[in-house]
Amino acid sequence: MISFLKPKVATSKVAPQDVQKTYMRYRMQSLIGVFFGYMAYYVVRSNFSLSTPYLKEALNLSSTEVGLLTSCMLIAYGISKGLMSSLADKADPKKYMALGLLLCALVNIMLGFTTGFWMFAILVVLLGVFQGMGVGPSFITLSNWFPHKMKGRIVAVWNISHNIGAGIVAPIVGVGFAMLGPDHWQAASYQVPAAIAIVFALVILAFTKGSPVSEGLPPLSEIVEDEKEINIKAKGNVQAPENLNAWQIFKNYVLFNKNAWYVSLMDVFVYMVRFGIISWLPIYLMTVKGFSKEEMGVAFLFFEWAAIPSTLLVGYLSDKLFKGYRMPPAIIAMVLIFFCIIGYWQSGSLFTTTIFAATIGCLIYVPQFLASVQTLEVVPPFAVGSAVGLRGFLSYILGASLGTTLFGVLVDNVGWNGGFYLLLSASVLCVVFCVLLHKGVKEMEKYNDEQEQLAT
Repeated sequence: MISFLKPKVATSKVAPQDVQKTYMRYRMQSLIGVFFGYMAYYVVRSNFSLSTPYLKEALNLSSTEVGLLTSCMLIAYGISKGLMSSLADKADPKKYMALGLLLCALVNIMLGFTTGFWMFAILVVLLGVFQGMGVGPSFITLSNWFPHKMKGRIVAVWNISHNIGAGIVAPIVGVGFAMLGPDHWQAASYQVPAAIAIVFALVILAFTKGSPVSEGLPPLSEIVEDEKEINIKAKGNVQAPENLNAWQIFKNYVLFNKNAWYVSLMDVFVYMVRFGIISWLPIYLMTVKGFSKEEMGVAFLFFEWAAIPSTLLVGYLSDKLFKGYRMPPAIIAMVLIFFCIIGYWQSGSLFTTTIFAATIGCLIYVPQFLASVQTLEVVPPFAVGSAVGLRGFLSYILGASLGTTLFGVLVDNVGWNGGFYLLLSASVLCVVFCVLLHKGVKEMEKYNDEQEQLAT
């Protein structure tokens, strides 16, 4: 890791009487930093989708070429999410996250001056690569500062940052068009969001903290009552995490960790359903169900924004009602989604089709967000980035790709029924891995208790 990005080392200790007050202040600042930082990542990512109609007209691109640009970013992001999140384990999370956001802003500034298709393609790939620097530091920060009993609620709050970020892109770009006019569509679409992102990169640097120890505080397990260290049966030589490189952390604590694989594969099938519905929703509703553009837009809006209240509610319930177990509510959500897919597929009414689409949107982010929370809880804090990287890589490269490409192949060769059978199968397989993960977490808890008893 280059020196600029190395984790901060505390030069002094916080006085014992100030530990609780300082800890509470730093953890709230850290949540604010990663919340608004990750929101800004979506501002300089989702803006590309809004620009495609102007891009297609100005550069005389075909629909295939526009689709290729979008696919390039998706694939680059999926690969980068795996690699960059693993590297984040050895970095100062706030510097790493801020650097990635600044690089995304720089790419957007360059997009504002670009007129050639292949240069657009190169820049879009770079944008996907730098986007992968956002999620790992976010999860590392949340894992460092918040105890197990709060993670459901806190990750739920952080999780809606991407919904908000995707939702405010259109108004930001709209203000850009109002200020600059339609002739300057590139500046409005790319450079105005880039300016917003630069401001929020400074917010990340100003607010986010690395870890309690790096800020002169005791470890989280000593600050928070009843908080336990996460222990897993690591493969390879057991060494202090600071003596391991990123590959050794991944190999010893993630690659041979069955729970890390269970949560990753569970998320693959969640992404298959999510992208299988959302990617094909406009075409399906307008060509099969007979929706107008306006009616389809309403259904699309409900699908995305219905996730916010459900995510917050389930985050609270998983902490309180389910006592920190994340998979039971995920299983309930996926079972309901299974039947809602059937309703969405078979309904002949505009109203009921919209309701089923909104319900799927309300529920699909529940297992996705719970997978994020569970990822923080199946590996030690120093391996969170690696576990997030594995899950992110598989979710995008397998889940999103199968939900879009394989679904399309089945529609072309079998009809829409084939696509919906694929989504129903994905729902069932998701439940299977949820059950396996729940059992694995219980086994891990038993192992942790045994280790604690041996230590005492």
